[in-house]
Amino acid sequence: MDYTGKHLDVVDFGGEVDYSGHQWFQEPPPRPEVWPKPVASPYIPDDDVIRQNEAFDFALKAAPNVLYGRFKQYGQLGVLAWCSEFGEMIDSLKGLGFSGNMFVATRSQALRTCDEILQLKLEIKMQIILMYLSSQVARLRRFLVNGERQWDDYPVPEFPLDYRLYSS
Repeated sequence: MDYTGKHLDVVDFGGEVDYSGHQWFQEPPPRPEVWPKPVASPYIPDDDVIRQNEAFDFALKAAPNVLYGRFKQYGQLGVLAWCSEFGEMIDSLKGLGFSGNMFVATRSQALRTCDEILQLKLEIKMQIILMYLSSQVARLRRFLVNGERQWDDYPVPEFPLDYRLYSS
């Protein structure tokens, strides 16, 4: 086998090229013209976007009080119903965010609302409702921070460990 780097079926008809008269790197390459960067116009949201953000801000500020009121009026089932409504609000907030219309103030208020909800002193004995409430808060937080942060303020479920205590 021939390991010279040439293939046997390649025909070379020329000799070496004479570069002796050529002067290398004498002329620098032409520089591209520097164009001024376009100035971006400031974002001015539509009136509808402003109204949407104001409505969400109001609803988010009221959410912990509404939850507490539902708990006082209907007990644990009131919390369950509120979680369903809160889930609808989360879906709407996600739509607002995905369309690029969520204000920073709305996002900040949503995070504060999550903290306030978990600080409420609700005596929820049905662990599935407690887990549903925590999952809704976690779902909103995950959307708002994109997994940048971990929270440890969720209530810990208290499942009975000894089944004999509850059987007759």
